[in-house]
Amino acid sequence: MSNQITNSIMSRGILGRRNWNPIPIPHRTIPEPKGQDFDFVNVVHSHLIHSDWNKLDPLSSGLTAFRVKHVLLRIQKDHVLSLEFFNWVNSQNPTVHTLETNSIILHILTRNRKFKSAESILRTILVSDSIQLPSNLFEAMLYSYRLCNSTSLVFDSLFKTFAHMRKFRNATDTFCRMKDYGFLPTVESCNAYISSLLHLHRVDVAFAFYREMRRYRISPNVFTLNMVICGYCKLGKVDKAAEVFGEMENMGVSPTVVSYNTLISGYCDKGILSMAMNLKILMGKNGVQPNVITFNTLIDGFCKDGKLHEANKLFSEMKAIKLDPNTVTYNTLINGYSQEGNSEMGGRLYEEMLRNRVKADILTYNSLILGLCKEGKTKKAAHLVKELDKKKLIPNSSTFSALISGQCLRKNSDSAFQLYKSMVRSGCTPNGHVFQMLISIFCKNEDFDGGAEVLREMFDRFVVPDLDVFYKLCAGLCRVGKEKLVMLLCSEMEARRLVPEGFDRNKIICSGLTNESKAFGADL
Repeated sequence: MSNQITNSIMSRGILGRRNWNPIPIPHRTIPEPKGQDFDFVNVVHSHLIHSDWNKLDPLSSGLTAFRVKHVLLRIQKDHVLSLEFFNWVNSQNPTVHTLETNSIILHILTRNRKFKSAESILRTILVSDSIQLPSNLFEAMLYSYRLCNSTSLVFDSLFKTFAHMRKFRNATDTFCRMKDYGFLPTVESCNAYISSLLHLHRVDVAFAFYREMRRYRISPNVFTLNMVICGYCKLGKVDKAAEVFGEMENMGVSPTVVSYNTLISGYCDKGILSMAMNLKILMGKNGVQPNVITFNTLIDGFCKDGKLHEANKLFSEMKAIKLDPNTVTYNTLINGYSQEGNSEMGGRLYEEMLRNRVKADILTYNSLILGLCKEGKTKKAAHLVKELDKKKLIPNSSTFSALISGQCLRKNSDSAFQLYKSMVRSGCTPNGHVFQMLISIFCKNEDFDGGAEVLREMFDRFVVPDLDVFYKLCAGLCRVGKEKLVMLLCSEMEARRLVPEGFDRNKIICSGLTNESKAFGADL
């Protein structure tokens, strides 16, 4: 679908604005009301301008789409009254409203810059199955455009609503049709479209649309360029992101703290911490003050790189410039120290956190529990788990994973497996790493039957086993004379299509035969 949208954008924008020859806007008139229709419209119009709403109720049975259109056209200069009448009709008989009546009220509202009301009506229309949509809606709006002395903002509103609702195919089609008739969306609507695309990781479509914006000289603003930088960072193309960042000034746009933070995050994700730090220095020189997100991003980058000393220096700098660390700051540092097996430092940070009245969340406790478990301090970790209930926090998959790792470190395979069962009973989903830890510890304890039981649990949950761990388990089972069980496990794995990449059944068979030969030789 992404390719279809990209191709649609590009195929209708190939000539560029230089050869842009918009199609003339069509003009359709509607017949004037006669007879009973004429009388009805006059009476309703009179009641409306005199605010005699009570006198309108008896007339609701005579409502038709034709009559409603003419009433709306007569009162269109008063957008408040128009919307009140539109809503009254909807409350009396919603089936009276058609594409044409909806189009007229949209023209009236957008002409008066009542965009929220217009989008609300558009959303109601677009989730309804009673009207042929969405292509016919554009046509209806187009044919009533001149009738209502409208502006291009009505189509812009439609485009933006499609973008907000993440109806990308419809948004793209609307954009292309707008261009056909000489209309261009506002940069704000373009930003809404790009933002929705990036949120769903459709970076290629977002970039194709951005190029089309530039081709039609829709000037990007700082929000547009920040999203382009973000898109390149998501693709790991930090050099491209830096190019856009460098071009901002030439485009008349000053980078904001978001611009810097986005690029800093991109550098940190790639492990280019020196460039990330240089950007932070550049921020200060250019009068843009680093914020909590700036520091959190850098601290996280250094923690992931195992450079806790540098992370701690940034933490101290934050406090020195009176920038209060938040939950994310503390969690990042606690997790960094826990990964290094330094539970003492993690505990100190936790105490500081409480002193500064920074709220601890489940991620805080998971990091503390992990640090204790990495040092084999499972009793202290269990004590922290009990605190969760007092804090009204619910253990999640990471909590159980940390506890299981602690029991595995102590070679308590049965306790680790019991924790796994508790994890499942709690509704948490174990990942491949949890299964890998369990099978490995059962193999180390030479409880290969226990390892096979864990493997079957993996199969039941459709998790592909790690190849090395699987081979170790099979080798262990073969060593104790359970080649048939190994073949059964292989067949079950293949039947469920959970075969790890690089799996070779012959390698296991050969391993089993070798072990049999060794056993036979020992008997002799």
